[in-house]
Amino acid sequence: MSHSDRVKQILSWYPSDTPGVLTNLARMLNTGTLAGTGKMVILPVDQGFEHGPARSFQPNPAGYDPDYHAQLAIDSGCNAYAAPLGFLEAVAGKLCGEIPLILKLNNSDSLAKVEPMSALTGTVRDAVRLGCSAIGYTIYPGSSARNQQYQDLRDLIAEAKEAGLPTVLWAYPRGNMSKDGETAADVVAYAAQISAQLGAHIIKVKPPKDFIEQAEAKKVFEKYAIPTKTMADRVRHVVQSAFNGKRIVIFSGGEAKDTSALLEEIKGIKEGGGFGSIMGRNAFQRPRAESIQLLKDVMNVFKS
Repeated sequence: MSHSDRVKQILSWYPSDTPGVLTNLARMLNTGTLAGTGKMVILPVDQGFEHGPARSFQPNPAGYDPDYHAQLAIDSGCNAYAAPLGFLEAVAGKLCGEIPLILKLNNSDSLAKVEPMSALTGTVRDAVRLGCSAIGYTIYPGSSARNQQYQDLRDLIAEAKEAGLPTVLWAYPRGNMSKDGETAADVVAYAAQISAQLGAHIIKVKPPKDFIEQAEAKKVFEKYAIPTKTMADRVRHVVQSAFNGKRIVIFSGGEAKDTSALLEEIKGIKEGGGFGSIMGRNAFQRPRAESIQLLKDVMNVFKS
């Protein structure tokens, strides 16, 4: 299929990348219900590793089966499906290109109550072997381990580019900040800027709150009257912080919430210029029919 003008525009923002990287990025942009719109909805299922099986899958026991999630992503019309190595190895040979796959290369568990530091649990070679369209990686800006994470990421991005794979970066501020600060408007925008500077093609952050964590940033927000009252205001600033909107920024669904609250949040993300959503627990913890309808409703918001 030929690319839409919007997809061509987005691809033009990555002029240093090889045809292989751009082809895989285009493949994700041209898959599913939102194909050609420049918007994305991705289903991520790394929660079993990150939070444990019962917390993740018992609300909808079908989710213990890795086949379930891959098929959910296909049937709901997602742009891509992201998961750690084990889940993708269980399904990649069955799918054979039905949906773009993103291999999450690092993961952490919640058994140790310490500052988060994800371990490498997959490789770029694994991603190539499984026919993936991208690699995924998590950084924790603000944590004491951030510099090592940044250095490891740069090596992985360079290796992935050589293999023709773009990078989807989960950016979750943690560590030397308040709990509200982890999703403060200034901090989420800072995480988006760091992610773009590190070379991420797609940046995943949490929806920002109407809160400013950094004292020095607060002075600037007040001096220049940067608006933060609405979700659209805050998302607009986060997207602006990712190279003035020239990097794809998508927003997580976060903790489980009711459908009306979730869709209201999605509308704010869309109005603020967000490129889409990467929604895990809020989707797959619901019964299958309800999950599919929710994901379709989310896509319709971005498509409208």
